[in-house]
Amino acid sequence: QVHLMESGGGLVQPGGSLRLSCAVSGINFKIHTLEWSRQAPGKQRELVAGISSSGATTYEDSVKGRFTISRDNVWNRVFLQMNSLKPEDTAVYYCSVDRGGSTFWGRGTQVTVSS
Repeated sequence: QVHLMESGGGLVQPGGSLRLSCAVSGINFKIHTLEWSRQAPGKQRELVAGISSSGATTYEDSVKGRFTISRDNVWNRVFLQMNSLKPEDTAVYYCSVDRGGSTFWGRGTQVTVSS
């Protein structure tokens, strides 16, 4: 059974940093692309960053230069380092993985950027 669990969210002031973590189980972790998405109130979920099995990364334009996605293939975790946070980064952040034609999601972690 595929299971993903995010952690590391919280309340941070504008300009601050947070590091999100996602623990993944039930898959051959090292061969899969992992992704972080977010959903703000009243908005659709959007893809924020992805990292392939080879370590290649992609980012949504608004987070380029501020967010960094990484992975640990020993502990089966994917991370999202978020720096220079802005109020518009406020959202629930989810990690996900595709396997066998299905997308599996965690329950999300709330990130609130506010003074």
